Amino acid sequence: MGKRWETGRIEAFSDGVFAIAITLLVLDIAIPGSELRDLWRGIAHQWPSYLGYVTSFLTIGGIWLAHHAIFRRLRYADNVVMRVNLLLLMAVSFLPFPTRLMAQAIRNDNAERAAVVFYGISLFVTSALISALWGAVVRDRQLLEPDVSDREVSAITIAATPNAGLYVIATVLAILVPKVAAFGYMVIAAVGVLRAPAARRIESQSAGEPNPPA
Repeated sequence: MGKRWETGRIEAFSDGVFAIAITLLVLDIAIPGSELRDLWRGIAHQWPSYLGYVTSFLTIGGIWLAHHAIFRRLRYADNVVMRVNLLLLMAVSFLPFPTRLMAQAIRNDNAERAAVVFYGISLFVTSALISALWGAVVRDRQLLEPDVSDREVSAITIAATPNAGLYVIATVLAILVPKVAAFGYMVIAAVGVLRAPAARRIESQSAGEPNPPA
């Protein structure tokens, strides 16, 4: 028991990091003063910032959904889970930087390729770490709640894995057509949200009480 932790504080801390990272994304959207004379044009001109915001918001949102589903099935966390979770939070909190970089560089012929590839690598690492977190959990099934079925384990494994491979493909595509890859990242992030595993229902502590929604 000395090497295991209750999951409540871990999930609360993680939720705080997710919330801060997802909020920071919008702070990078701004209209330069030079474009205020034609404001509608200035608003439209910021499309790379909107693209980055939506992509990273959906990416973090999908990871949060998967993270929530994982921790709803956890009974305890061990050393490996704790450390992988910290790496995941580090990657999530870093994501606003490559998001801003991509938005700034995507119209620059000299910089767009490097910026979009770097953004894709950041998205891939973040996606891969949520898969690694689940992998660390299933290595020791005693960490899971006793009633977690093999079917649930398989469902989360399938849901957590494919996005990393899709990001690899899109990042390679970014070498050839950076703008197409940037929109591809957004599609992958949206698919990740749609495919996120469901959280479990919380069983009532008292017999006869209805189960609250997950």
